[in-house]
Amino acid sequence: MNPIKRSVTIRGHRTSVSLEEIFWVELHQEAHERGVTLAALIDDIDRIRVEQGMLSGLSGALRVHVAQRLKAAQTPSQD
Repeated sequence: MNPIKRSVTIRGHRTSVSLEEIFWVELHQEAHERGVTLAALIDDIDRIRVEQGMLSGLSGALRVHVAQRLKAAQTPSQD
């Protein structure tokens, strides 16, 4: 599965992000669930990445975010 490159605007700056299709699908789904644009979701993830001092680039941060979201969805809640 080859990465797909897409351009997004984050805090007023255009940037390109390369991700495999499955990650784009999951990000679109999350943006839809939150009622925000894909760019707004990516901006939020990038802001958190910078605040937490993550050394990975944006593509890596997006992959980690999707993986954490999917893992959390599989974990039964402790009510």
